[in-house]
Amino acid sequence: MVASIENWSVNKAAVSSQQGVVAAQHTAAAAAGATMLAAGGNAVDAAVAAAFALSCVEPWMCGPGGSGYMVVWNAAEKRSRVYDFQGVLANNISNSDYPLDADVPMSIMGFPGVVDNLNTVGYKSITVPGAVKGLSAALANSGKLAFDRVLQPAIDLAEAGLAGNWFTTLQIALAAKDLQVDAGASRIYLPDGAPPQPEQLLSLGALANTLKILAEEGPDSMYGGTLCETMVADLKAGGSQLDVQDFARYKVIESESLQGLHRGVTLHTAGPTSGGPRLIEALQEIAENLQPGVAPDPASWLVYAQALDKAWQSHNARIGRTTETGGCTSHLSAVDGDGNMVALTYTLLNRFGSCVVLPQSGILMNNSVAYFDPRPGYPTSMAPGRRINASNMCPTIATRNGESLFAVGASGANYIVPCTTVIAALMVDYGLTLEEALNHPRIDVSGNGVVTVDPRLGGEAIDVLAADFPVEVAQLLVFPKLYACPSGVSRDSETGLLCGGNDPSQPVGGGVSVEMVENDCG
Repeated sequence: MVASIENWSVNKAAVSSQQGVVAAQHTAAAAAGATMLAAGGNAVDAAVAAAFALSCVEPWMCGPGGSGYMVVWNAAEKRSRVYDFQGVLANNISNSDYPLDADVPMSIMGFPGVVDNLNTVGYKSITVPGAVKGLSAALANSGKLAFDRVLQPAIDLAEAGLAGNWFTTLQIALAAKDLQVDAGASRIYLPDGAPPQPEQLLSLGALANTLKILAEEGPDSMYGGTLCETMVADLKAGGSQLDVQDFARYKVIESESLQGLHRGVTLHTAGPTSGGPRLIEALQEIAENLQPGVAPDPASWLVYAQALDKAWQSHNARIGRTTETGGCTSHLSAVDGDGNMVALTYTLLNRFGSCVVLPQSGILMNNSVAYFDPRPGYPTSMAPGRRINASNMCPTIATRNGESLFAVGASGANYIVPCTTVIAALMVDYGLTLEEALNHPRIDVSGNGVVTVDPRLGGEAIDVLAADFPVEVAQLLVFPKLYACPSGVSRDSETGLLCGGNDPSQPVGGGVSVEMVENDCG
């Protein structure tokens, strides 16, 4: 990758507030969350509203057909909880359904290719999605507003349709080859057989009506009610092994967070199947090998790179595979005036997931079968009813002395853990603000022994890293995306000032505060 491709530098300001902020990869979704805060809701209400809204403004990343993790910090109880709503394989699945084909390239998870890419595209690549059950469980346990109230912004957005821009056109064009295979996906995302023009409005089909059904009948409708029946009928017609019993058996796993300590700060992250263990291991290595000065210097970047590389080696040894080479995810963070925080990452896995839109419900479905090794005998091998047990998603909340400090996470497959780790380290090691950390040039170490370096770090840092690693110098660009896309919120425990922001290279992302939505309404 050439160090100089684009001849400008972008800096994105964080949003500040005394009442609450939501940060997401699309500001319309962040606004949906901030509206819940303005209506008297808390950070959980805001996060759930924003998550459903993302399915209408960033459908290629996540939605009701996806899965993920949510970490919640309860300020009053001074405790954190994790909601694992990862996808589950059909109970009737078999390795024989996915014969290997040496002529098909490796999947994004680093597994051998399968005949006709059955595990990555189309109906046979779909697992039971956990998003609706997971988001609603967190809302029921920790939110203040009713499920139908929290769904309303997403319903409004779905009825309005997807307002296209150049970024929308780019995302659809990148997946057009696979989208055109499915009639439902093609009808929505490829009007006249081609990606839409910027500013073109796209109808999201039956999605608005489906969200209304969920609001009226509740989330259980997707796991045993009328919505479940229509979804399964469509899935069966398309060749999926999923049945009503698979949906009915689905459970959210709620647990205490996985915790690590870094220089007196507690990091609360998702459990052992997430990227959280790598984050904690890397931060432990950093603490043992770095005495931070006033600002990060070339030597500190070498310590960060070595720690990230070691954590990746441990991870790959545990799961017995190579690393991901792509993937599309969404992360959002929320904080309210009481100091409650949420870090939420969820995904369809690939861009547009399976590239299947179920005809009767309008739900874009995941392709999470690709998380599983099609070969038997590995820790992540396919097995009937098996849950996703190895992910890069790494939603993380930091606290000190029982006070929330920041919530951060990212999208971007292999890039997620290095990004989240570095942002957390910059804020804890060097006292950077959230805005400074999000805008700071970063490195990426993604398990292949190579360190990717933003040229803005400077020649001395690049030289120090190059003495220890193969180095690739690459700008932070909209596309190709060679670094993760982080979103985060922060809280000053002394002043109560809240901030939120998003990756500067994400053109439609950002933070939205309560004050901003109140001013819009006024």
